Parts: sequence; structure tokens; C-alpha cells
Amino acid sequence: MIARLANEIFFWAAWIIIPLIIEIVPAVGNFFILLFKRVKIKDDIKLDFLPNITLMIPVYNSGKTLYRCIESIDVSTYPNHLIEIMLVDNGSKDDSFAIFQKAQIDFPELAMWWMHSKQGKSKALNKAIFNSNGKYIINIDSDGVLDKNALMNIVRQYETYPDVDCMTGVILIEPALIEETKGFFLKQFRKMEFMEYAQAFLAGRNFESQFNSIYTLSGAFSSFRKSVLMKTFLYNTNTICEDTHLTFQIRAILKKKVHLCNDAIFMVDPIESINKFYTQRQRWQIGELEVSHMFLKNKLHRPLTGYFSDFVIRLLMTDHTFAFPRMIWYFVLIALGCMNYNFRNVAIACALIYGLYVFSSFLYYLNIISFLKGYSELRRYYARKLLYLFILPLFNLFAFFVRFAGIINSIKRKSSWKTLTFTEECEMVNDTVRKDFFFIFGIRSFLLKILEKPSKQENQNGKSVQTI
Repeated sequence: MIARLANEIFFWAAWIIIPLIIEIVPAVGNFFILLFKRVKIKDDIKLDFLPNITLMIPVYNSGKTLYRCIESIDVSTYPNHLIEIMLVDNGSKDDSFAIFQKAQIDFPELAMWWMHSKQGKSKALNKAIFNSNGKYIINIDSDGVLDKNALMNIVRQYETYPDVDCMTGVILIEPALIEETKGFFLKQFRKMEFMEYAQAFLAGRNFESQFNSIYTLSGAFSSFRKSVLMKTFLYNTNTICEDTHLTFQIRAILKKKVHLCNDAIFMVDPIESINKFYTQRQRWQIGELEVSHMFLKNKLHRPLTGYFSDFVIRLLMTDHTFAFPRMIWYFVLIALGCMNYNFRNVAIACALIYGLYVFSSFLYYLNIISFLKGYSELRRYYARKLLYLFILPLFNLFAFFVRFAGIINSIKRKSSWKTLTFTEECEMVNDTVRKDFFFIFGIRSFLLKILEKPSKQENQNGKSVQTI
């Protein structure tokens, strides 16, 4: 009886209490912290002076999206005569330059420069920084559009709070493009991506900003005081995550805080396919490990002490060190029946855990609704996705396995922007399995042929016998 009770306690502790402490309780705490932050936000700050700003836009085969990106800058509430746009082309082979020429004609009040760079995105951005004139430098990708108040809200934050030196904006998936998606499965996948981005930026990074624990300034939309940016080594050319490397420079070397501007929104295109999602998330994961090793290789030898003193160590241990036992636990479900566990109890435990994840997502959902107060259409679109909270844990689980694949691939492969897609890796697995089993079955067939081949041997009486 005592042994059975101990087994039950261990079972429920492993499946319910640990996830409750590690993920669910923090989610509840985050909810109240973000609620308090939303109450404190002042939306009516007016500026008496507006400085010049520089927007950097790296361009690579951006013909389909570049015009809309520049148009969103033109219609923004920030005065056009105070904006300069540095478009840095990294060897485009489409009509990106023709689109730039058209934008020059259609938006004559915007000062725009086209610069050539064929040495990668990092060097392209560095070239734009050296040629910039703005007090603040804002980096955006060419495949998205700015909310009309995004630039004004960023400058307002900088001018109001002198201790703010760098900020990342809020990146969301553009709803109109999601609704135009053809194909039921891809459309649902993009809606889940929208929910994930909203949760990551308007909840996750919003909370992290309170404790200076934002891991990376998003390359798709980030901003800096130029005076601080010029004290860094700028964008590093030896990593695929140059935005993360720059973030580490600012926080670890310059000892500056990294903030989120939660009312500066940049809408990006939804992911093109599962293959694109797979390569994107793996690249993020590999880059995270790469940059962490550059800055933390000495601290990583003392993970237990660093766990309590450095949020980056905690993040790495959660995302990587604990990833292996997490993955194993998923497959242990199959073996629990052989360990005298009642499958009914296993099902109840899984249902409770899943319900807790949905509940934590719901708390974030309420926070996000609050932060989208000034964006009626976007808020309405997000609010109508309440039922997707029940699917979000499955989406996050899929993303976890993609990131885990990135961890595995980082062990044997050098980091590169060109990574294998999900389809290509599946084909590699199939080929490897076929070759391995062909080798095994080949040996088996060879041995069977030898054993089954009759051989005649003479016994001691001179008679021949057949032996197998």
C-alpha cells in the first residue's frame, strides 16, 4: 500500500507538479505583472521636438513586398522630412531596384538612398549605419509594413526616457494575408503562427522587458540610439544571428538595458510553408547556441551557479539541457503501461497538463487583449481566435521538436543561412533507413543462401548425406 502510494505521488509530481511550478505558476505571475504594466502606461505624452531618424532596410529579392514597406513609412504619422531611408541591396536578382525607382516617384517627400552590398546582410547593415545621419536608427525587414504610429511611438519612448538606448518592436503576422491564404491546413497553421507571435511579443517579451531579460533584439524590427550603437562592434559577420550578437554586445559589454516598445507594431508576411517554418526556427536555434557560446563559454562550465545569476544560462538550460529529458518523457508515455501504470491515470494526467497549458495561454490572451486596446481591428481579429488557444499547445509542441532538431543539427553542421528543409531531412532519414536496412537484410539474405545451400558430405560409411 505504501509503495503504491509512493508510486502515485511520484507519478503525479512528475506529470503535474513540475510543469505547474516551472511553467504555469510563472504564467500566472506574468499575468499580474503585465496587468500592472498596462495600467502604468501613459499614452498622452506629447513631444515638443522631433529629431531626424534613419530607417535601414536590407533588400534581397524583395520586389513583391518592398513597395508596401516603403508606403507604410510614407503614410506614418512621423513627418516625412525627418526620415531618411537607407535601402541596402545584397545582390538581388529580381526587380527590387525598379520598385525602389517607382517608390521614389510615388513618395517624393521621403529621402531614400539605394546602396549595393554583396557581402551578406551584416555588412549591408553596417554600411547603412556608417552612412546614416539620424539620431535614432531603426532597422526593419523589407517583407513587412509599419503601423502608422510605430515610428512616432518609438521616438516618444526614446525622448521621454533617456535611459532607454535600444528597443525591439512588436512583430505580428498581417491578418489580411492570413485570410487570403489558399489551402485549409496552411491557413490554420498561419493563424496559429499569428497567435504564437502575439503571445511571444505582447506577453513574453513584454514581461522580459520588465527584468531586462530580452534575449535578442529582433532583426525584423529593432531600434537604437546611434550614439550607443557606434560604441559596439556593429553587426557581426561570423554568425547567422547578427541581431542576437548585437544584443549581447549592448547588454553584456556596454551594460545597457534592452527594452520592448509595446505600442510599435510591425506586420510581417505569414510563413510560406512548413519547410520555411522548419528552416527559420532551426536557424534561430542554431544562432542562439552559436552566439551564447561566443559570449558565455566560460560561464557555461559552471551552469549551476550561473542558473540563478544569469537569465541566459537559465534559458539555455531550459531550452537545451532540459530538452533531452523533455523529449524522452513524451515517448515514455508508450512504456508506462509496461510499468504497471494505469492508462486511465496517464490519460487524466495528460489531460490535466494540457488543460493547464491552455489556461496559461488564456491568461496571456487576456493580457494581449489589453495591450491591443488602441488597435481596434487587430484586437478584434485576435479576440476572435479564442478557440485556437486549445490548439496552441500542440503548435508549441511541434515548434519544440523543430528547435530540438536545430540542437541536433548544430552538433555536426556548421551554421549557415542555407539549411535543410523538413522535406529534405525526411528524405535523408528515409535514405539512411533504406541503406541501413538494405545492408542488414543483405547480410541476412547472404547467410540464408549459404545455410540453405545443400552440401553433400560423406559419412563414415561412405554414404552421402545432405546437411542444412
